[in-house]
Amino acid sequence: MIMRYLASLVMMLSLASPAHAGLEAFDFSGRVNETRYLTLISELRCLVCQNQSLADSDAGLAHDLRKEVYALMDAGNDDAQVVEFLTQRYGDFVLYNPPLKPSTWLLWYGPFMILAAGSVLLWLNLRQRARQSDPGFTQEEQDRLKQLLCDGNTVDRGSTT
Repeated sequence: MIMRYLASLVMMLSLASPAHAGLEAFDFSGRVNETRYLTLISELRCLVCQNQSLADSDAGLAHDLRKEVYALMDAGNDDAQVVEFLTQRYGDFVLYNPPLKPSTWLLWYGPFMILAAGSVLLWLNLRQRARQSDPGFTQEEQDRLKQLLCDGNTVDRGSTT
């Protein structure tokens, strides 16, 4: 009975949090277009969570960055200027789609290099295994194995061969 009440309490508490509790309430009647703002914060990475966008994150820094983005947009900056400001301050890591340049080559090409290296190692391993001949059992060992399989209960336990 108590378990039922406890389960009901846990269920109600888990459903109590609203879906977008982290988003601030901004006034979009001025210079800032809400659609443009939401699109921009969904393209920027939360620096704390790292796997969430600014739109999805509830971290304190994400709140501050959303306010900063709104303030920059309200000051008349376009999307490119806002992104430039944030990348100068936080680096390319703030972008979900970082630019292709020498400092990000490993990020862009690293997975392909790992895949290629793994493929080469697998090919070399399989080639080496194919070259090795499997000697199998000698005729004496095959005869002994047949004898053991046929005479399962009559094995000579004192024999070392």
